[in-house]
Order: sequence, then C-alpha cells, then structure tokens
Amino acid sequence: MTAMAGEWPRELQAYRGTTPKMDGVIERGEWDDAVKFDTRRLYFAFQVTDDVLYGIDTERWMPEKNPKAHELTREGWPWFGDEMELLINATHTWKGDENAAGDGTSWQMVCNLTKSRLGGVGKGGLLEGEPRSDAKAWETYQRWIKTGAMEAVAKVLPGGKGYVIEWAVSFDPCLEIAPGQFFISGDKEVKMGLNIAVGDLDEKEKGAGNFGNFHHEDWFAGEKNKRTNLRQWGTLRLMPGDKMTKSE
Repeated sequence: MTAMAGEWPRELQAYRGTTPKMDGVIERGEWDDAVKFDTRRLYFAFQVTDDVLYGIDTERWMPEKNPKAHELTREGWPWFGDEMELLINATHTWKGDENAAGDGTSWQMVCNLTKSRLGGVGKGGLLEGEPRSDAKAWETYQRWIKTGAMEAVAKVLPGGKGYVIEWAVSFDPCLEIAPGQFFISGDKEVKMGLNIAVGDLDEKEKGAGNFGNFHHEDWFAGEKNKRTNLRQWGTLRLMPGDKMTKSE
C-alpha cells in the first residue's frame, strides 16, 4: 500500500515570490513568508534564538560516542553543533516506515552554524545529511553542495544570541516529483512531505543524559525516535500563483 503526503497534521504553504539574496541577513520586505519559491528554486529562512552558541561561546568539545564527530566524512556527525535540518519528500508518498532515499525524491540535509562542506570546520553552511551509511546518497548530497544545486548560508546574529539560515533548493535535481520529472512553478498546487529540525548544543554538562549531550532538539512534525520516517512528516503545499495580500 502506498500512502500520500505525510500523516502528521502540520503544514506550510509556499507561494511564488521574489528571489532573496543569500547572505544570512533577513532584510525588511525580503521575506514575507519563511518559505517561498521563484521559477528555479525553493527558499527557506530561519531565525534561531540561542543564548549559547557551540564552538563560538563554548569550546568545541567532542561527544564521547564519536571522537570523529567533526570529520567531514561519513564517520562524522554533520548535525553535531547548533544546526538545522531540512527534510523533503518530493514524491509525497511512502510505503512503510522508510526514511529518506537520499536522492531527488526524498532527502535529509544539514546546515551547521560552525562547519560545512565548502568552508570546513569553523565556517557554517551545508553538510551531507542522512542516510550517511549510503555511499550513493552521500555522493549525491556532496554533488548538490559543490555544484550549487543546494545552497545555504548560516550567519550569527549581530551581538550573538542566535543565528540566521537562508536555504535554497533547486527544483532540478532536488525536487523529483516523479521519475525524471522535477517540480516546476505552475497553475496547480503540489504537495510534498516536509520536516524541519533544529539542534541546540551548548556546554557539555547542559546536555547530560541526552544523546550526544545535546541541550535540546525540536522538530516540525513526528513522534520521538520516528521523526525521520517519511510517514511522520508534515506537508509542504506549493501553491499556484502569487500570495494575495489583505489589501488585495
């Protein structure tokens, strides 16, 4: 049996809008919504409040379970640090409790505040997400990052105490709604599965008892320990046309 969209009753609507400047700064009027798209890419903007930034306000301490956490390899933990994850199921279908395939049909990518594929440890940006155990998925994610098919900028807020992430996803090759067919902006609504995660790492002792000593994490949708299952995700509704304002 194949089910549709995501079972979790949360959704976001996205409309066509202007192309934002990918600079880690949310300018006045640049983002009327946290998610939008133009003729080529899907965009997300996040502003995270965080009183302690890992690796900036703290030492870059390592988790006991993985001394290689900051290696930019499949043995590393891309999500170890202050980070956000974007998970999209472009086909909006699943068969059971499977996770992302690691290709244009469904994926899970990471934007870390203090490390990235392009900038290395110390500079924030995109990293290959899950499933890291799948070499093909890893290679696909890395290709997206290096070619600019997916782009993200992470920047600490002025004065600290938080950060901004701006994230851009190219329709082709990242949003494959059917074999060889990628999302295009048109006159019909298109639904996709969506999940979003935020991870908060502070001083090691603040996360005592939690996996990896994370201070906390939060997700857009899903039950604990099942949030990466496609069926646990919410829904992203890509709407036809431009968003109507109240004055209209």
